[in-house]
Amino acid sequence: MSKSKKKKQPQTGPSIDVVAENRKARHKFEVLDTLECGVALTGSEVKSIRDRHVSLDEAFGRVRDGEVWLLNCDIPEYKQATIFNHAPKRPRKLLMRRSEVRKFANKAHESGLTLVPLRMYFNDRGIVKVALGLCRGKKLHDKRETLKKADMKRDIDRALRRRG
Repeated sequence: MSKSKKKKQPQTGPSIDVVAENRKARHKFEVLDTLECGVALTGSEVKSIRDRHVSLDEAFGRVRDGEVWLLNCDIPEYKQATIFNHAPKRPRKLLMRRSEVRKFANKAHESGLTLVPLRMYFNDRGIVKVALGLCRGKKLHDKRETLKKADMKRDIDRALRRRG
């Protein structure tokens, strides 16, 4: 009897399951740097996130007493969680190393930058993570410039497709 050998599939990198994305953030802000961090959640919050009930539209990060907190992130109550439910917009602690807090979050405090959650996802181990961006607010003319560049790129792509 011969043993069948299984071919190993090439690894394409860690697989992530994106739950929520803050699309407005890329339009309103210029993202200077990003960092992946964990979130301290209750069980009913995780179940609600697994059902894709989460909104990052108005959420932002804030540094308090050497810790980073996620504020205004809306995770609605999980309907099957009876009396052990959570408050939908409660502050949630972001889990970061102290060195990351000092380096990353204090830049936001000193330079007048903003901590914006860009997306929330489950990593390959099934743990909820937040991609937090260090952002600078765009002025109106910057937004217009970005739209013009995207328009021009789209037109060039169309012209190349017609020729090719």
